[in-house]
Amino acid sequence: MRVVLAGGGTAGHIEPALALADALRRLDSRIGITCVGTERGLETRLVPARGYELELVPAVPLPRAITPSLLTVPGRLAGAVNAMAAVLDRVQADILVGFGGYVATPAYLAAKRRGLPIVVHEANPRPGLANRLGARLTEHVFTGFPDAVPGKAEYIGTPLRREIVELDRLSMGDKARSWFGLQTDRPTLLVFGGSQGARSINESALAAAPALRAAGVQVLHVIGPKNTVEHEPPPGDPQYVLLPYVDRMDLAYAAADLALCRSGALTCAELTAVGLPAAYVPLPHGNGEQRINAERVAAGRGGLVVDDAGLSSDWIIQNVLPILHDPERVAAMSEAASRLGRKDADLILARKVLEIAR
Repeated sequence: MRVVLAGGGTAGHIEPALALADALRRLDSRIGITCVGTERGLETRLVPARGYELELVPAVPLPRAITPSLLTVPGRLAGAVNAMAAVLDRVQADILVGFGGYVATPAYLAAKRRGLPIVVHEANPRPGLANRLGARLTEHVFTGFPDAVPGKAEYIGTPLRREIVELDRLSMGDKARSWFGLQTDRPTLLVFGGSQGARSINESALAAAPALRAAGVQVLHVIGPKNTVEHEPPPGDPQYVLLPYVDRMDLAYAAADLALCRSGALTCAELTAVGLPAAYVPLPHGNGEQRINAERVAAGRGGLVVDDAGLSSDWIIQNVLPILHDPERVAAMSEAASRLGRKDADLILARKVLEIAR
């Protein structure tokens, strides 16, 4: 059997696809897996690093408004569909599974042209254009958020890496903190902005660094691979560890008592799966799905929500520090976050894919 996975651009599309790939291989090591993406996405780094074959097709962003660029879409989309169909033919695909992103639209259309079964997974509460199209072409739609595609989808959660869902934060805490050069007995804040970082989160956390340090809180801050900071906190005790990127986010989660982060679908799925409470700062752009993600966790008492415009060093001092100084509240929020998490979506989706393909 040969499975083609289409999802690219951000880690939110790529990581669930790779988690499914891992689950399929665990169920049957003979399954052939090909990932499809574009040259502009993170898949060019993440997919080969995980040992999977990657095919590239042209990216065709779909304008959200009527602009002159809309006139160029049909020709570019036709070329991308042809390129995708050639990939499906070359690998002798039996089924296509799409996760959204620029590559998903031509993938769905090419699979429909070839008469292949199509499976759609939508991690966000509001589907993007590609997955809205995909959901019209198939009955096999699965979601990572309840009621994301009302009426025809099955909620299963978001496929996650095994190192995330199998993480025991409590038993790994001391080892994880030592891994990052942190002390084992300090309250620890993890700051990150997703796979690309977030300037507002970076600036606010760095501005709060002196107060955090004075309050005895150590910080693990992942600024994002493309971001720089003007002034790094000087060495001191407690530590303020500043890193551009972390490949072992499982260890970062284990090291932390609380996170300050964006609220993308993948981030919320991972944090609830491992039971790490967070102060969520929804991305102020897009169609509002990050706020919906964060509000669901906050409603379950597993986190806080603050608008991007409302985030500041003062907000961190007034809202984050009291939690870090209250171990009982941290524990209660951790338990609440865990109740919202799903850990088996990768295997559920893998079994569904095999059943549909056969």
